[in-house]
Amino acid sequence: MVEKVRLHDRMPSEVGYRGIGNLNCGNSVLMVGKAEPRISGPVHFPPNPKDMSHLLRFALALLPLSTAAQITFTNISIPGATGIQGAVDMNDDGKDDAVMPGSSSFKVAYQGAGTFNVVTFPTTNADNTASWSFAIGDWDSNGYRDLLYGGGSGATFMTANASGTAYTEWSPPNYIFCQRTNFVDINNDGHLDAFSCHDVDANVAFINNGSGALVHTQGGYGTTCGNYGSIFTDADNDGDMDLFVAKCGCDPTDLLMLNNGSGVFSNIAPSQGLADGHQSWSSAWGDFDNDGDMDALVGESDFSGVHKLLRNNGSGVFTNVITGSGMDLAGGSSIEWTTHDFNNDGWLDILGGNGLHLNNGNGTFSPSALPIYNSAIGDMNNDGFLDVLNSSGYQRNNGNGNNWIRINPKGTISNRDAIGARVVVTSALGTQIRDIRSGDGFSFMSFIGAHFGLGTDNAVEQVAIHWPSGTVDVIPNPAINTVHSIVEGTFTQVSHMKEGAFHVMPNPATSFIVLPSSMMNTRIELIDATGQMAMSTFSNGGQVDVSGLAPGSYVLQARIGDSTQRARFIKH
Repeated sequence: MVEKVRLHDRMPSEVGYRGIGNLNCGNSVLMVGKAEPRISGPVHFPPNPKDMSHLLRFALALLPLSTAAQITFTNISIPGATGIQGAVDMNDDGKDDAVMPGSSSFKVAYQGAGTFNVVTFPTTNADNTASWSFAIGDWDSNGYRDLLYGGGSGATFMTANASGTAYTEWSPPNYIFCQRTNFVDINNDGHLDAFSCHDVDANVAFINNGSGALVHTQGGYGTTCGNYGSIFTDADNDGDMDLFVAKCGCDPTDLLMLNNGSGVFSNIAPSQGLADGHQSWSSAWGDFDNDGDMDALVGESDFSGVHKLLRNNGSGVFTNVITGSGMDLAGGSSIEWTTHDFNNDGWLDILGGNGLHLNNGNGTFSPSALPIYNSAIGDMNNDGFLDVLNSSGYQRNNGNGNNWIRINPKGTISNRDAIGARVVVTSALGTQIRDIRSGDGFSFMSFIGAHFGLGTDNAVEQVAIHWPSGTVDVIPNPAINTVHSIVEGTFTQVSHMKEGAFHVMPNPATSFIVLPSSMMNTRIELIDATGQMAMSTFSNGGQVDVSGLAPGSYVLQARIGDSTQRARFIKH
């Protein structure tokens, strides 16, 4: 069956929330599915005083949406697909695939040229299915992405072999009532770790030891129960991934766990305006006002419909600006919230609650009349517009005349999936930011990468990728309306590492580099842009001969006491 619905072709008041049944939250039962009215137009809250362009944006927002901003969706089936929960590129061809986790096998519908090839991967029986959440990431860095199932009794990993042709099931013995699961480099050592919210106890992480093992740890990531929706993002703009946990049930007070840069977290939610006691299963984090920092929508899930739209003041302190934003009248309850630019106008929209809420670019949101509800998000026909998957296919975004660009970073010194990287795109519209994540919303797994709408801009001035390692790659004038796969270090700007950083001279170097006096006669290692060791030697008298190295970007690291000292330099 093909269903095609046009944006704004129905009055907002005609659209009600589609129920999804009963939801358990701690000891309560949520009856979700109440019909809610729509508003007939945007309602405006006072403009952000730090944004002096607000008057122009306010005036523009009063104009009718242009034809170019309108989008429609068409239901498309994928033959052989069922129970789709992920939209991730699994064969590294730059195209998002549909991933279907199961108990004794899983399927991948590989995207081709307008078609899909469904492949089944048999596995040993999964002790825990993806009944609550699903995450994907290459935790062992062998070039093939692995699966993480979150179930009511624990976590199950499906790890790809060296050729990506078979998967090994491993279920840690630890009891976890898994809610949201994520892959993330928690301690910023270049190895991808795993994380799970725990409904009835302290949150859990599996720390990658770099030798092929994930080590269970508990405590330090939120110590009380009721943990539901975890999302890792750089909330304070200091270059590392912080943790926000939307809470529900026994202890419903949300957490913002600030990362000190090495994986030690402390809860600062009370001082930052984020210690909210309402019931929520997930949150959507993105730069809604394009001012260079992450804002948030924390969604209500207990039928009160009181969501929180949180504006970041630039230092990690948040103000609730829900009143008059249009999101205050969104109504309905939802366990899923996420944010992407669906109409490619350069402003992040919000998907959740009772549907899709379009960003007007002035701090307000307007509900669309589209029957689009949260699921895995990806570009399933490779046309540059984001689609929404369902259990047997996807709702194809038919697009409009707006331009776009997508960045798929590939880490070398950083984790291979570049999770934790921040991508910054600059065009005539201004500057947009995205954080690379594995796992947002509550249960689904959306694409790994950074998607940007450009509106009518016909060029991008530059793309900057701030890698977890501290490297910064700057790509000038990249082509638009295409997908760019960028390898860490390919366009490197000199940038020093965050852990024990030091300076080397000269930089760039041709023959010798000189190290600080504290590093004389110390064993050092030089790692190239592919992540391979290029040299292991001693710094004789504080100097290192690099004349034999091929030109390129290198990381020099040395173990000093209990810490690893690192610096980056360029070899000419």
